[in-house]
Amino acid sequence: MDRLLIAIGQDPDISIVACQYAIRLIPALFAYSILQPLLRYFQSQSLIHPILTSTCAALGFHIPLCWALIYKWELGNAGAAFAIGASYWLNVILLALYMVFSSSCGKTRTIYWNDIFSSITKFFHLALPSAVMVCLEWWTFELVILLAGLLPDPKLQTSVLSVCLTTTSLHFYVQYGIGAAGSTRISNELGAGNHQAARVAVQVVLIVSITEAAIASTILFFCRHIFGYAFSNDEGVVDYVAELAPLLCFSLVLDGLQAIFSGIARGCGWQHVGAYVNLGAYYLVATPLAVLLCFVLHLGSKGLWTGLLIGSVAQVTSFAVITALTNWQKQAATARERIFEGSILAGNGLA
Repeated sequence: MDRLLIAIGQDPDISIVACQYAIRLIPALFAYSILQPLLRYFQSQSLIHPILTSTCAALGFHIPLCWALIYKWELGNAGAAFAIGASYWLNVILLALYMVFSSSCGKTRTIYWNDIFSSITKFFHLALPSAVMVCLEWWTFELVILLAGLLPDPKLQTSVLSVCLTTTSLHFYVQYGIGAAGSTRISNELGAGNHQAARVAVQVVLIVSITEAAIASTILFFCRHIFGYAFSNDEGVVDYVAELAPLLCFSLVLDGLQAIFSGIARGCGWQHVGAYVNLGAYYLVATPLAVLLCFVLHLGSKGLWTGLLIGSVAQVTSFAVITALTNWQKQAATARERIFEGSILAGNGLA
């Protein structure tokens, strides 16, 4: 990775550290790959409290461990990577223990191997577009960080954009939680044939999302001159973050809406539509505009982030139009058909 990053023009010191950090995060990938199915397993049954409890326990374990490894034992990035992996594994262990020993999971923890193999085709039909939908979006943000490394004073530029990206990611998970709840409720209501309840769920999550995003962006705007100190003591970084704060506030609102609409898309099985929307919004709109504004019009990091914002506007607008034009009664009928097909496959497998 370090040689590849240097070959495309990145700062050598940053490239070497990025390579070392990525390698040390490999154990965390395996924990994360187990954690995500466990989260969906509990969410699909509306068992939210086990997720909340295990996540709080993992966070309570992660913060002191991270501090000790980075500062007390002076392991730096290696300590940060190890802390992330250890916290993920703790979360996995807690959820797995709950699944095995809790009576609330008694009817769903049994494994039916015939059902698994008979459902693989249907699973990948939804899973692959879903992965593409998420990756196309997140890779764009990573691409922007790489582009920032090509600017003059790359350490300042990448530091500022990393602060912005970390902030939007932190806030995104608040909205992602709202979207996950909405996705679960919408899919459950559609599966039960309650199209009106699914429509109401969409309206509720949108209202909650917009309200939360408005509050968060307002707080960030009024704290813009001191917000950067949460990440760095460098005055240049803090001042540059303050300059980008208005754009960052707008990003919080758009990211919140995007998280909700993506949750709606997952709940309705529109992953393939979401993949096409993200492809167009981020790679036909956002990335070209970011390059144009940054390197042609010489707007620097502001240009990169503005390009992302315009792409997000295109994405949210597309999802909003699709959601507004949805025939919820037809969606409920489609969901019922999918359940019926799964029941037939399960019956044949058990027979």
